[in-house]
Amino acid sequence: MSSTPPDTSPDSPEVSKPKIGAYRRHLLVCTGPRCTQDGESQALFDSLGEKFKAAGLNEGELRVKRSRVSCFAACKGGPVMCVQPDGVWYYNARGANLQRIIDEHLVGGEPVEELIFHRGPTGG
Repeated sequence: MSSTPPDTSPDSPEVSKPKIGAYRRHLLVCTGPRCTQDGESQALFDSLGEKFKAAGLNEGELRVKRSRVSCFAACKGGPVMCVQPDGVWYYNARGANLQRIIDEHLVGGEPVEELIFHRGPTGG
């Protein structure tokens, strides 16, 4: 496997190497318009900062990084989210279900089995 050196030609703009703080899990939330109606998924995503802070997931050993995705192509049963590196895909992640995902999976390390609709790529 060969590696290509960074582009250092005189006409290329200087690009700084990005930095991301350490995290244990990465929560991907679909905020696409077909996942939920009336921006519900975006509102859910926006609420995660406070929810993570309350659960101790905003810093330290359990820190969870969160990102929006525009479409998972799994449009039924939204809000849909995926926990990585666990490969666990949740549906109907709202209200009490969302709180269970935070408390049981993100804090406690145990996936909420009845809300999982897919495991991948090695989770079966």
